[in-house]
Amino acid sequence: MPGTNNIDALIRQAVFETDASQKTKLLQTIRQTALDNGVYPASIQSLYEAAGKGHFSGITVPAINIRMIAYDAARAVFRAALKDDVGALIFEIARSEIGYTDQRPAEYVACVMAAAVKEGFRGPVFIQGDHFQVNRTKYQDNPEAELNTIKELIKESIAAGFYNIDIDASTVVDISKTDLTEQQEKNSQITAEMTRFIRSIEPKDVTVSVGGEIGEIGKGNSTVEDLRAFMDGYLQQLPKGTKGISKISVQTGTTHGGVVLPDGSIAKVKIDFNTLKDLSKLARDEYGLGGAVQHGASTLPDEAFDMFPRMNALEVHLATGFQNIVYDSPRFPGDLLQRIYRHLNDHNIKEKKEGQTEEQFLYSTRKKALGPFKKEMWNLPEADLQAIMAELEKRFTLMFRKLNVLNTVKLVQKYYSK
Repeated sequence: MPGTNNIDALIRQAVFETDASQKTKLLQTIRQTALDNGVYPASIQSLYEAAGKGHFSGITVPAINIRMIAYDAARAVFRAALKDDVGALIFEIARSEIGYTDQRPAEYVACVMAAAVKEGFRGPVFIQGDHFQVNRTKYQDNPEAELNTIKELIKESIAAGFYNIDIDASTVVDISKTDLTEQQEKNSQITAEMTRFIRSIEPKDVTVSVGGEIGEIGKGNSTVEDLRAFMDGYLQQLPKGTKGISKISVQTGTTHGGVVLPDGSIAKVKIDFNTLKDLSKLARDEYGLGGAVQHGASTLPDEAFDMFPRMNALEVHLATGFQNIVYDSPRFPGDLLQRIYRHLNDHNIKEKKEGQTEEQFLYSTRKKALGPFKKEMWNLPEADLQAIMAELEKRFTLMFRKLNVLNTVKLVQKYYSK
């Protein structure tokens, strides 16, 4: 069984292997190597249950989205974690990103596990399917087909080691209805159906942590009334004794990727922290959940992150800000960036919205280049790659400290159970 010395070559071979059966074997080898080194995918369920019972508070778990150069970026996360004894952290990737970044679940897990082995991290690693989202248009056209597609993704993800799954059916909330229960009805039904499905296929020794969502990011802010309407409808749909969701994602004023100004810069966003605090308290006190989850936060100003633990937000999702660090680094090769931008203008120009400037278009679509230019990004000149990863590591360290997850390895060990 390979050790840590050749894990670099092994993960690279696995990621870029074109033969499907050989790729599967390589990914399985990495998974076993991780297990042999005391690294294993895990569910954060028991830790969140402890939060729901009030056993700890004032900690906001960062859910870090690794879109690009996954292995090296994950190594930077683990280096930052080891430096400050951080155990309460999540790696995640969304349904949409699995497609446009060309990273199926098994490959994503292998990159994270290999990074842990390489950096000497040991213990449970929490890997999450973020925004396993219902496509509103596809659902309206053929509900059964759309839900079956999500179920197939869930099945693939759990088999790969995603023991944390966020279901997002907030896209089918019907705000045209006046009654809040009716607004949230399909959201409650679909989230309950997916919860039942997850419970039917999860490994016998694992309780997958499931998340729900009540407010579509970028829309109106969530309210305590929205939360009650969703939860009451959701719980009615679950058979007695079925373990429900452990957390709830809410909208408090953010937008995924941030709001892009005409010059390509990001507008300052004001989060309604009082709403976040109220929703997290209600989720814990009335429904025993770990608390509320904040999405779309990575482009917020640094001073905002100190507020999340103070408001008892359970989890915060971070993605685009890390992508920006890579793309905007002075060490990112300029010729590669120009080729990426030409590619976007050639292949994604239909996504350009009326009134958008060139800078806005490129900022909003450059994530779509991560799959087509995946190999080029993995093969950045070594000195440039290491400099960029050092920038990322510095940012991860800042996030860990602001979100108050330092010295949480013992906390995870105290409450973690397979």
